[in-house]
Amino acid sequence: MYPVVIIEDEAPTREYLRLIVESTEDFCVAADFGDAESAMLWFDTEASCDVLVVLSDLQLPELSGIDFMQWLHQKRTDVLCLVLSAYDDADRVFKALKAGAVGYILKGTDAGQLVHALRDVIAGGSPMSSQIARRVVTAFSDLPYEEPTACLSQREHEILTWLAKGFSYQEIADKVFLSVETVRTHIRNMYKKLQVRNKMEALKKARMK
Repeated sequence: MYPVVIIEDEAPTREYLRLIVESTEDFCVAADFGDAESAMLWFDTEASCDVLVVLSDLQLPELSGIDFMQWLHQKRTDVLCLVLSAYDDADRVFKALKAGAVGYILKGTDAGQLVHALRDVIAGGSPMSSQIARRVVTAFSDLPYEEPTACLSQREHEILTWLAKGFSYQEIADKVFLSVETVRTHIRNMYKKLQVRNKMEALKKARMK
């Protein structure tokens, strides 16, 4: 069974979550807390060694769930944090994901869906309530798209095109009226800008192969 830690400041909700988790065949509750500070103290003990999943609220009495996840992510990168929150604003969602959350479920989600989300986390997924997923998609769709090769100079574009056609450094040098060493320098700079290590990676990133 996978041990789960629950962090929720409202006692009735915390008990309800415990009952849901304990009703499954593949999860058990290792511990539950009403605040982030108590959870931090517990994660500093050996009792936490086997814990793989944390189900946490964001709005907590002192330190927030985001504060807790930032702390835990530095200490235990193997622990998977699933947020259960009443808040669906984009700012809070992205702060939680940046802090290390692998999923974000809204309170009010029925028991079956919550259990499915826990199983999804274990399976390597990133479960999100539909409203949260829509906010994430909308936020990314608002970002301007930039071609991977937009950072290259006109000369670097030209050299990359010749590379894609299979020309050697010497042949490219002859085509663009530069020395071979200058072509090599352009190619090194191009790899650095594209953050690649070789010709194949550069062509793949530029979608020329």
